[in-house]
Amino acid sequence: MKLIGATIGIAILAAYVIGSGLWVNTGDNWYRNLNQPSWQPPSFIFGIIWPYNFIVLGIAAVTIAEKASRANVVIYLAFFAFSVACALTWAFQFYRPHNLQLASVALIGTAVLTIPMIIVAFRTSTPIALALLPYQAWVAIAASLSYQYSRLN
Repeated sequence: MKLIGATIGIAILAAYVIGSGLWVNTGDNWYRNLNQPSWQPPSFIFGIIWPYNFIVLGIAAVTIAEKASRANVVIYLAFFAFSVACALTWAFQFYRPHNLQLASVALIGTAVLTIPMIIVAFRTSTPIALALLPYQAWVAIAASLSYQYSRLN
């Protein structure tokens, strides 16, 4: 189960990385012409936080697969998969059909679905759980930003 859980966790992460890379596009005129929230973080922050988030999510998936009970591994991976599905829905809806309202709902889903992941992580490894807290904070901030984009545009 440990190897299977770790493999599934890394596969979910790979889907997240690849899907984000395919759909997120901040370099086109559409994105640059949006009315931005006044508290939008500077662009370089995104370049720092996302590599950190992806690395920590991978380490967390492997650590939880190795250390948690079978039930907690299943719970963690299920919430991870659903949260990634919501995050990718946000990326697609925001950047492709520009459905900012649906994108916001999807990212709020990501933030909510990440909470059980953090709980399982705390039950398994406090250092891993603490390392995941910036991801939780980031998706909550991103959900709020996304909502503001939908209101302003």
